[in-house]
Amino acid sequence: MDDSTASEPIWNQYLTERDKAVFEAAGYGARQGFGKRPALVVIDVNYNFCGDKPEPILESIKRWRNSCGEEAWTAVAEIRKLIDKAHEKGLPVIYTTGVRRSDNWDAGSWAWKNTRNAEDAAAGPSNINGNDIIAEIAPGPKDIVVEKRKPSAFAGTDMASYLNLLDADSLVVTGTTTSGCIRATVLDAFSLNYRVSVAEDGCFDRSQASHAINLCDIHAKYADVLKTREAVDFFDTLPDDLFKLPEGENPGKAGAAKY
Repeated sequence: MDDSTASEPIWNQYLTERDKAVFEAAGYGARQGFGKRPALVVIDVNYNFCGDKPEPILESIKRWRNSCGEEAWTAVAEIRKLIDKAHEKGLPVIYTTGVRRSDNWDAGSWAWKNTRNAEDAAAGPSNINGNDIIAEIAPGPKDIVVEKRKPSAFAGTDMASYLNLLDADSLVVTGTTTSGCIRATVLDAFSLNYRVSVAEDGCFDRSQASHAINLCDIHAKYADVLKTREAVDFFDTLPDDLFKLPEGENPGKAGAAKY
């Protein structure tokens, strides 16, 4: 692969020449830029979606039905860079993860589209709680964990009120899945007039085509899709300690202020 191909957006390989011409002629994909008070949002990087170790996806989903396989762990390395820089600068780091009753009653509409949904009521392999955020990027005492039952981090949660409390004006979004919870969260944030950036190499999905095409849609209409390095460099330009973060008293198992 030559340098020009490597620098192209990941979704270009799926677009026709007509598609590219339409986006350009219609003015989509303009760069909106970062906000002034960003929060880093890490969507659902838990054992359910990563598995408990890097392995090919078709092996991983035998035990973790929602796993995205090795690509999850590649993205985790990029997410770690963003988390470390956000901590260094005193920026909010907000994690989301799923929550489910032990009888799975609250699966609701999730149960209608997946034949293996009942597995969510059981403990994962080695009795790991699949909704626990993976240890490699476990929340710290000043981080915030938002538990959710639906794709968007805003649906039925206090996400918007926490962002208001923080006086955040923008989000840098990472995590999984690009076509599901990332997209749903980005659309809700867009609808609430937050400036949103998405770290392309800090997101992952079980479907390669869905990952690429959803990034295309997101970049065209709702957010800036960029590399992790650019977001890290942006964080570096911000003053230290812009935000009043939680004190982090009595952290729970995940080590974070959980709400």
